[in-house]
Amino acid sequence: MNSLGQFFDIKYALHILPELARAATYTIGITLVGFAIALVLGLVLAIMRRSDFAPVAKTTAFFIEFIRSTPLLIQVYVLFYVAPLYGLTMSALTAGTIGIAVHYACYVSEVYRAGLNGVARGQWEAACALSLSPWRTYSGVILPQAIRPVIPALGNYLVAMFKDTPVLSAITVVELMQQAKNIGSETFRYLEPITMTGVFFLIISVTFASGVRHLERRVRLP
Repeated sequence: MNSLGQFFDIKYALHILPELARAATYTIGITLVGFAIALVLGLVLAIMRRSDFAPVAKTTAFFIEFIRSTPLLIQVYVLFYVAPLYGLTMSALTAGTIGIAVHYACYVSEVYRAGLNGVARGQWEAACALSLSPWRTYSGVILPQAIRPVIPALGNYLVAMFKDTPVLSAITVVELMQQAKNIGSETFRYLEPITMTGVFFLIISVTFASGVRHLERRVRLP
């Protein structure tokens, strides 16, 4: 027990716990706001990519593949450090949230696209035969059938986004991991803050995953 106390200082861990808890709350907020944006923007991108107007479909496809093929780190660097050179200045929090939201929106759009492609062609034809507007077709007929099967995949991206928030520390966003590094640099004790950060990530990720599974059960067809 003594050797464990020397290796991992429990009193020190409890002392820094409130700071890490505040940073964890901040990180959860970034994740939820970013994911909400990604869900909406991803759906818009998926619908635009299915457009019958070729320029819209091809431009959207290029944008999605470009974002998916470049690192999130470079994208948030561009938003925070390069965009101000062209008159677009944002706070680190805003740039980070927008960056991670757009990045994951492109992945989410592909999930939506798979769901939309999985809807039977007869459903589209029936909506057309009833002269439903595009809005009524998507909101009342297609999306309820398309989204239900892809909820697990969307949940995976929620957890992945949360675990990618440490990237935002590169543009001075003090999220959970950055707070742990700040504490470690002040005291030169990194074991406790880094270990506790890992525990926070584990607990929160499992909680998110459990919430998604609960939602999946709630919307499952009888």
